[in-house]
Amino acid sequence: MRQSQLFTKTRKEAPKDEVSKNAQLLIRAGYVYKEMAGVYVYLPLGLRVLNKVIAIIRDEMNGIGGQEIVLSALQQKETWEPTNQWSDKEVDVWFKTELKNGTELGLAVTHEAALTKMMKDFISSYRHLPSYAYQFQTKFRNETRAKSGIMRCREFIMKDLYSFSKDQAEHDMFYEKAKQAYVRIFKRIGLGDQTYVTFASGGMFSKFSHEFQTVTDAGEDVIYVSEKKGIAINKEVLTPELLIELGIDKEDLIEKKAVEVGNIFNLATRFSSALDLTYVNESGEKVPVVMGSYGIGPGRVMGAVVECLSDEKGIVWPESIAPFQVHLISLGKEGSVATKKAEELYKTFTDTGVEVLFDDRDVRPGEKFADSDLIGIPMRLVISDKTCAEGKVEVKYRKTGEVLFIEDSKILSVIKK
Repeated sequence: MRQSQLFTKTRKEAPKDEVSKNAQLLIRAGYVYKEMAGVYVYLPLGLRVLNKVIAIIRDEMNGIGGQEIVLSALQQKETWEPTNQWSDKEVDVWFKTELKNGTELGLAVTHEAALTKMMKDFISSYRHLPSYAYQFQTKFRNETRAKSGIMRCREFIMKDLYSFSKDQAEHDMFYEKAKQAYVRIFKRIGLGDQTYVTFASGGMFSKFSHEFQTVTDAGEDVIYVSEKKGIAINKEVLTPELLIELGIDKEDLIEKKAVEVGNIFNLATRFSSALDLTYVNESGEKVPVVMGSYGIGPGRVMGAVVECLSDEKGIVWPESIAPFQVHLISLGKEGSVATKKAEELYKTFTDTGVEVLFDDRDVRPGEKFADSDLIGIPMRLVISDKTCAEGKVEVKYRKTGEVLFIEDSKILSVIKK
């Protein structure tokens, strides 16, 4: 992509009403546009990052047997009444609306009941189980406040997977697979060192659920981290009994602020019993299906990366989710040796599958460098008349600040490596 043609705009200042670092930087760097509090538009740069986050999550969900679907955002009142979740006293974040004939509808906050209802058409025998369906779909939540940028939105994409198992033992096996898949996801995205499997309340269905909490000063949760064990405990469930069960000394725990970037829950038979999702087992008995739910917000993850990995100059994207691999910057004037060399490299990169953003704009070098730091692509290549005269390319790594001068003939192999 040529930067002169890219639909984006960098800014020196963030909107005055934006208090979160992730939104400030993403807006300034031209990744997102703020429609209103808690509602953001993903611009081309932002969408490239979001899609890479989604691709990693999709790969891991497919790897544990998930099958992708897309459920409807419009939800019927009757679907949610059996679990009492249509009630605003139980779920206070519904956006509700009506059809022209007066039929009451809601914009989905989650999909446990909707998928359970649908599965009644697909599950009736033990031969149909287990089954694991997931989606990337827009959710709507009427949050009282939305001041955390793309980490707490009123409209957002969520990956939600739902497991349907014959019994608790089969469910437990998949639950552990999902937990390990989540660990791999955050490692691949670049948050592995900051993200902890965190023990949280299991509600009425099990002793615990598990959250995936990323340590950041922007977090709204308080967790207690055991660095020896590599796990954490949510403040709400910290008890002497749990510490004994986990073999952790209270003195070893460190209190930290964190943001929840994913969660997995045992649902037992709450939804299957309420909505009559049953199957006939091998003994001919009719029994309810055992369920679980597993959520990650790709946008929230993207925001957490910005909160954790940015610096005073701008965003520092991990290679796995950066919008481009290389930021190619030409400092030559039109018709110069540097301009011709930059064009040649741009063609070589595009022909060989290197994702490159080419800053071919007619602006001052200082503006190009400042924008490059703000946008945060992992590798910057600078082409000038001086480097051309030496037969080299200036390479700067955004994460470390390291600068190297690489021979023209070797630059492609360096990038590929």
